[in-house]
Amino acid sequence: MPPSRTTGPAAAGGLHPRNRHHGRYDFPRLVAVYPGLSRYVISHPGGGDTVDFFDPAAVIALNRALLMDDYGLVFWDLPPGALCPPIPGRVDYLHHVADLLTKDRGAGQKTDEKVRVLDIGMGANCIYPILGVGEYGWRFLGTDTDAGSVAWAKKLVAANPSLKDRIECRHQPLAEDIFAGAVRETERFAVSVCNPPFHASAAEAEAGAVRKLRNLDEGRLTERAVLNFGGQSNELWCPGGEVAFVRRMIAQSAARPAQCRWFTTLVSKRASLPAIQRALQAARAAAVRIIPMTHGQKHSRIVAWRFLEWSE
Repeated sequence: MPPSRTTGPAAAGGLHPRNRHHGRYDFPRLVAVYPGLSRYVISHPGGGDTVDFFDPAAVIALNRALLMDDYGLVFWDLPPGALCPPIPGRVDYLHHVADLLTKDRGAGQKTDEKVRVLDIGMGANCIYPILGVGEYGWRFLGTDTDAGSVAWAKKLVAANPSLKDRIECRHQPLAEDIFAGAVRETERFAVSVCNPPFHASAAEAEAGAVRKLRNLDEGRLTERAVLNFGGQSNELWCPGGEVAFVRRMIAQSAARPAQCRWFTTLVSKRASLPAIQRALQAARAAAVRIIPMTHGQKHSRIVAWRFLEWSE
């Protein structure tokens, strides 16, 4: 396997240049699009407006307004306890994926409905398919091991005309399977995306939430605030954490090398990279890319690999 390369605009820090969400949110515009947001808008200590990011209802309302204003939705909501995603960070992943596809085949930076994307672990929020349709016009297959999350995602798709015929949602019946069971072996995708469960246990996931909250405001760290970040067990942790999940994904992708032109996943912890790179080498990946991402104080990376020698 050739050495992995660190690539992408975020190598210099900050959100991707094409990300719509640089700088502060335009709350007057967002409230005009979704008036329900107005009850959560408060004054920012540094001037201007903000919302209380410790209040889950406020964060959901902000997401709803962003999705309506920037991505063409008429309805978006979450079931109790579901993970509420930060939209700027989620869409950043897709912009970097678009760059991979642009190098491959001229797709990505222009709307291209011929691009089909596999979202592994779609979640009830269905956020990657929603953003990918709104930003690039791609088509998606989303899979999830939680039947309730799949049902909710289908509800979101059905409620939004812009998503119909663009997003298909399927239940993955076996948690240990990444592709088999939900994805037919003959199906082909330009790329797969995945936000894996990062933690190895529920206790580790809770500790991670505490650290995240301390970065925001240590003085307001409470049990309620920790719970407000949301996320079901399959979204937050699995035995062995992200290393075990990604290694399983690599092994199963090697058994289906033509399923995707690029297989990709988020990797939260830098310390996870050596084990993941060894797994890619053992699987004989033909190319590997490591793409840094930064969103506020959060630093992560995308690991991308492929097995077939597509032209770039």
